[in-house]
Amino acid sequence: MTVNGTDKHNALRSGFYVPTVAFFQPDEEIDLAATEKHATYLARSGVTGLVTQGSNGEAVHLDREERKAITAATRRAVDAAGFPNMPVIAGCGAASTRETIQLCKDSEASGADAVLVLPPSYYKALVSAEAMHAHFIAVADASPIPVLIYNFPGASSGLDLSSDDILALAKHPNIIGCKLTCGNTGKLARVAAGSKPNFLTFGGSADFTLQTLIAGGDGIIGGTANLIPRSCVRLMELYRSGEIAEAQKMQAVVARADWAAIHGGFIAVKSALQSYHGYGGLPRRPCVVPTEQAAAAIHEEFREGMELERSLDKSA
Repeated sequence: MTVNGTDKHNALRSGFYVPTVAFFQPDEEIDLAATEKHATYLARSGVTGLVTQGSNGEAVHLDREERKAITAATRRAVDAAGFPNMPVIAGCGAASTRETIQLCKDSEASGADAVLVLPPSYYKALVSAEAMHAHFIAVADASPIPVLIYNFPGASSGLDLSSDDILALAKHPNIIGCKLTCGNTGKLARVAAGSKPNFLTFGGSADFTLQTLIAGGDGIIGGTANLIPRSCVRLMELYRSGEIAEAQKMQAVVARADWAAIHGGFIAVKSALQSYHGYGGLPRRPCVVPTEQAAAAIHEEFREGMELERSLDKSA
């Protein structure tokens, strides 16, 4: 596969990508063994690609060297599992253009195939639309690997890029896609219809997978697939094979599981990983593990989705 005229990196394609959670040991050091174990599990579940340091990946809790180590471990794991062509995307959002560019370079050196960039939002009131546009252009010019725009107002002080903003940036040759966690399917439809050929428009949550595909999107980058990857992949397969009624039934189950992940955040996802798979529950402070009672409630919220996942696992 070729990207930017070389065959060094895997090209991104439509499908379901998983923003992986970060794993820590009891002393809060990163757990690379668990990182590799989980990446291998996801790769073997049939997902299209993985994302490190997304919103699920506690990027703001990691230093520069830890980010590099996690991305490198993820790349190493999927290669060793027999998936050398699986794309790995690294989150590179930062408060300054300078740091964002450095993270993009670090990600390429660590084995990532593309980067996912949130708009800088700490000084939102002081950054004009023109300056924001210039930020993304500067990052795209300097990044050694392709850039995806990450629109997530909930993680960006309410900053919400419009379809006009994204379509203007999509003209840059090194900006190859976007992730829309804003949940605005009208925006998604406009971007999918109005962008250049091969521009990838991803929904940012598994609970609107069908809406994304119907609107012309290319897939989902969704954190609930840390727990139910086969279900998320199968949902897309049902739609693409024309089995719409079955796809709607599966979407309902996935959406209910996704709601547990949405309102509970990455802490709920990690708690469920611990209770269902036996690893991964520890966040980094100031976030803490749920109480025993809360963990039991989280386990129950994911039960229906996990039962579906296990039924698909047995039939695989």
